[in-house]
Amino acid sequence: MEILVEYLAKGFMTMLSISMPCVLVAAGVGLVVGILQAVTQVQEQTIAAAPKICLVFLSIVLMGGYFLKILTNFVFEGVNIAFQVVPKTETYVIPSDYYKYTKPFSAEMQDRINEDRSLNKALINQGNIPWDKKATRHQIYINSKQTNSVEPNFIERLKIGR
Repeated sequence: MEILVEYLAKGFMTMLSISMPCVLVAAGVGLVVGILQAVTQVQEQTIAAAPKICLVFLSIVLMGGYFLKILTNFVFEGVNIAFQVVPKTETYVIPSDYYKYTKPFSAEMQDRINEDRSLNKALINQGNIPWDKKATRHQIYINSKQTNSVEPNFIERLKIGR
């Protein structure tokens, strides 16, 4: 359980390390543009948005390889924990080679087949199941009750009234 909590904490740190450069660039550009707007007394909001968008995009382009490397390492570590560490440390997880020398439920199924003769007969005569004969089918067809109602329904009444 501690491994999963540590991995969750590492995920939060990965998220912060990827988003922090972009957030800092946006905050820095916002501060500089805010100071310039205060000095020049030009209070236009689109002036602040355009440089932020451009510089954040530029920081993503420049640091994209670094971000991809961090995410790749995080995913590889998660796969390693899921398939190598957890099965070997926890007792409730089935070992990876459990089914190598055994067939699951083979003895139980063989006992069940030996007990139930109809199932055994069906497995031996595949495609010729005895209870699937047309002679043994009991199908009852019941005619539906039809009413001789000629009275129009609600929508038809509305159309007739117009």
